[in-house]
Amino acid sequence: MNPIDPLLLHVCCAPCSGGVIETLLEENTIFTLYFYNPNIHPKSEYVSRKNEIIKFAKKLNIGFIDEDYAPAVWFERIKNLEREPERGLRCQVCFDMRLEKAAKYAHEHGFKFLSTTNGISRWKDAAQVRRALINAVSLYPGLSYLNRDWRKNNGIEKMSIVRKREDFYQQTYCGCVYSMSIRNNKKAL
Repeated sequence: MNPIDPLLLHVCCAPCSGGVIETLLEENTIFTLYFYNPNIHPKSEYVSRKNEIIKFAKKLNIGFIDEDYAPAVWFERIKNLEREPERGLRCQVCFDMRLEKAAKYAHEHGFKFLSTTNGISRWKDAAQVRRALINAVSLYPGLSYLNRDWRKNNGIEKMSIVRKREDFYQQTYCGCVYSMSIRNNKKAL
């Protein structure tokens, strides 16, 4: 990737995104943040996560695209997958949905590259996220994905350092109502 080619970076939350964002800034990458996460439940959680990443973007003077919160669209897309385990088909469909929309936006607005911070999360399967990213960019000629494993090269450590330094709001589950239920059931055991 040429540092002057614009990147659209799909972000999920500040704790997962902070280290990635700082790495891109250190590399002089031109990028804009893209927040599309209709899977996050409840709405108060969605707003908390969005506000935290907006605050960080403003602090660093990074462009921020805020897509609509459309949980009904997400529920329709994952219909009949409610009982899927974490990291199962429901998660794949969720990544596909969010990254397809991000790829469409990137294509329509002149971005050359797309990436996401979802793969750094300890709750997610990085290979699953990568598949969704590759599939999404394949829909649009001229759009490529930034081939980076954000967990490597001290990515997890950097994520933790930035999260603590910035005192980010720290969620306790991935985001959807089903991951919240799984987490709460495990906590109750």
